[in-house]
Amino acid sequence: MKFIDNAIKAGKTNFILIGEAGCGKSEIALNLAKYLSENCDKKVHLFDMDMTKPLFRSRDVLKEEALSDITFHYEEQFYDAPTVVGGVREYLANDEEIVVMDVGGDDIGARSIGGFMMGADKEKLCVMYVLNYYRPFCQDLNHIDRFLSEILAVSRLSLKNVHFIDNPNIGISTSAMETVDGSAMMKSLVGEYKEIEMTCAGEDLINEVQGKIDTDLMPLHFYLTYEWLRECC
Repeated sequence: MKFIDNAIKAGKTNFILIGEAGCGKSEIALNLAKYLSENCDKKVHLFDMDMTKPLFRSRDVLKEEALSDITFHYEEQFYDAPTVVGGVREYLANDEEIVVMDVGGDDIGARSIGGFMMGADKEKLCVMYVLNYYRPFCQDLNHIDRFLSEILAVSRLSLKNVHFIDNPNIGISTSAMETVDGSAMMKSLVGEYKEIEMTCAGEDLINEVQGKIDTDLMPLHFYLTYEWLRECC
């Protein structure tokens, strides 16, 4: 994972994941937090900023033993009332600890961090925009551009702060061929305008896709899936 290693070497301590609902942000956030906790000498804090969506949230696996080294931050919800997690500004400003922020998948989620970004040190930020060709909203360049523009506007970030991350999967059933094909289709869609700097693939598929995808690879362990699938797979 050269992309993440280079970010660490560059002094990045705040990793912000944005993207539309269903693209895989939360899964990537969990795997990223796990990797950082194992490869850095700093405490890792994962902020689940998803305020309303009831399924597949980072907080849902906070009791996983494999993630016990990560400190989860989230706010309990009351029905669909939006909630804001406390302590964000404090941790973003603390260079001695690492923040991974899983931002809700719409402009409301992004707006929730807008105020925090105003005082944040941009040199410490690594903003990762997650794309997934197997989600309909990622198959239209105009839609991608419009969504990203909205996110940047409300979050007070700029395009130069953003790194494109590709996540061509549909969950634990994704094949190596689907991963490679999804990666190629996303590259053909956005590659002319912005480089894709890292591609995610299921950890059991990494050896099969190695050499067939020309970006840095991030192996994903699927923490977030339906409980009955975790039990049988």
